[in-house]
Amino acid sequence: MLVWLLLRILIAYLLGSLIGSLIVGKIYGGVDIRTQGSGNAGSTNALRTQGKVFALWVMLIDVGKGVLAAGLLPSLLAAPNELGLEWTAAACGAAAIIGHVFPVFFRFHGGKGFATFLGVLLMLSWQGLIVALIVWCLVLVLSGYVGLSTLMAAWSVPVFGVIVYGYTSPLFWFGLVMALFILYTHRSNIQRLATGKENRFTRVMLLRRR
Repeated sequence: MLVWLLLRILIAYLLGSLIGSLIVGKIYGGVDIRTQGSGNAGSTNALRTQGKVFALWVMLIDVGKGVLAAGLLPSLLAAPNELGLEWTAAACGAAAIIGHVFPVFFRFHGGKGFATFLGVLLMLSWQGLIVALIVWCLVLVLSGYVGLSTLMAAWSVPVFGVIVYGYTSPLFWFGLVMALFILYTHRSNIQRLATGKENRFTRVMLLRRR
């Protein structure tokens, strides 16, 4: 029944709206990293402004809710699932990512969605996750740009999906829609890249000038 699918998607969105950095920030005495650094609520800004431990907890929460949305909700309460587990997992995963970016609990001002994207991808295709992580690491060590690495990793998923599973696969369509969405959430990064103002992690670059 359609109502069960919509209910799962709604729960996934609400789960995605639990922003890791803002939850951890409250534990840390009311820290809101949206007022610091780049103003983003994701793990990269958490690392830059609060350090490794804070960022690790943020990453665990944001990845974890993607895992729960795509791994648990499709079979929640053994309710009817006419769409099929894979398509339902993709839909719930996408809803969780949207919830992370536009969280209802935090005035629709969240992160950029990549960490939750990785959690969903783990449930949809661990092989696709490995490809995305390899692409992310390669682009990062060659360019030093986290935003560019994220964009390239996101776009590697629909490419992998269509090559391995074809145009009709849930992974391809999930990857394509979410890659476009992540492109939108990183529009400020793209603007800074174009103007040469994007922050760069030179310490991880293999070809950096010494």
